[in-house]
Amino acid sequence: MPVCPKLSILPYVLDGCTGKDAWYNYPRATQAIVNFYKRYPMVDTAQSPTMTSGLANELAGTKMIDWPGRPGTKVPDISTHQVIEYEFMSEDEYDEVLKDYTGFMLRKYLPRAYPALKAFEGVKINPATLLNISPFSGLFSPEMLDTYELLGKIAAAEKEAAAANAACSAQVTELGFPPFYTMGGQAPFDVIGDYFRSTLPTLTDQLEYEDEMLEFCDRIVEMEISAFERLRDADMPVKRVFFPMHKGMDGFMAPKQYEKLYWRPFRRLIDYLVEIGVTPYLYTEGKYNSRLEQLRDLPKGKCMIHFETVDMKRAKELLGDTACIVGNLNPFLLENGTPEQVDEEVKKLLDTCAPGGGYIFDCNGGMDLAKPENMDALFEALDKYGKY
Repeated sequence: MPVCPKLSILPYVLDGCTGKDAWYNYPRATQAIVNFYKRYPMVDTAQSPTMTSGLANELAGTKMIDWPGRPGTKVPDISTHQVIEYEFMSEDEYDEVLKDYTGFMLRKYLPRAYPALKAFEGVKINPATLLNISPFSGLFSPEMLDTYELLGKIAAAEKEAAAANAACSAQVTELGFPPFYTMGGQAPFDVIGDYFRSTLPTLTDQLEYEDEMLEFCDRIVEMEISAFERLRDADMPVKRVFFPMHKGMDGFMAPKQYEKLYWRPFRRLIDYLVEIGVTPYLYTEGKYNSRLEQLRDLPKGKCMIHFETVDMKRAKELLGDTACIVGNLNPFLLENGTPEQVDEEVKKLLDTCAPGGGYIFDCNGGMDLAKPENMDALFEALDKYGKY
């Protein structure tokens, strides 16, 4: 049985460093990640935490997240980053973003989400300037000089983080742990809720701006397909796309709305990836018991589905002949439980999910904190009960 845990800050915790190092001390964070895989060679693939540039986000004035190490932060060094939701697009701006997406992103989204880029508010984009960029567009105005210099610094900081991630991945791969997936995407509805409208406004938008939301979802599908097109002929040992499904859980929307606004546009992305030989990895979040019937609609044998909170016996019964199912061990057990409890819960989970194949072990979310003795018990139990 494959063992592919998604790691959050656990490698740092076990190695004596913190989440802050993933933002500001890449060599230390890399060493912790490498040491994790050396310590637990029974893991089959790498789902390592990503190192991100704290400096780049400081320079941009990023509003949508807070992170360990940011000057003035309340986020503890040991933590992951924390998401802060804003309405970067108001309810009366659907028409604008649909008519002029590029202009909206430049003039409104960037300055709102990254206040250090406020100068973009004055940039004018229209068909004439797209064909013949002129000084009157604002792109080349003297007021933009400081902003372009700032963008250069942000890009340099991002380049350093990208190089650190690539080097870390190469080291882990050399140890024998290939990446579990190679790209990420999002369900179109989640893009609107996460980055544009935030969670609560999307609740009312489903009723008051349903047509606009659906059109925006369709636009996002086309943009994501364009980004994924390079996977068609890419020379990669692994071709999987990771989709964290943030807002599709039970109770967030009625079944009819879920089908129309969430599932149908997302299914277009899934079908496209399957068509070009790529495996979609659907990472459901929250309760998903009422959505299992929709998941049965997936092309058989082409997808993987991770579950956080679901009746795994029913998921196995309904989806066992449709998709590979993943996950569901509560990581809080590794932090607060005993080795005996870990052994018992692993056996219970594997007895439900593993018979007949089609199951990959993981926790129900990223692994943050754990007692070393419970990690040892986890892998001993997986070795003991995971042979079918």
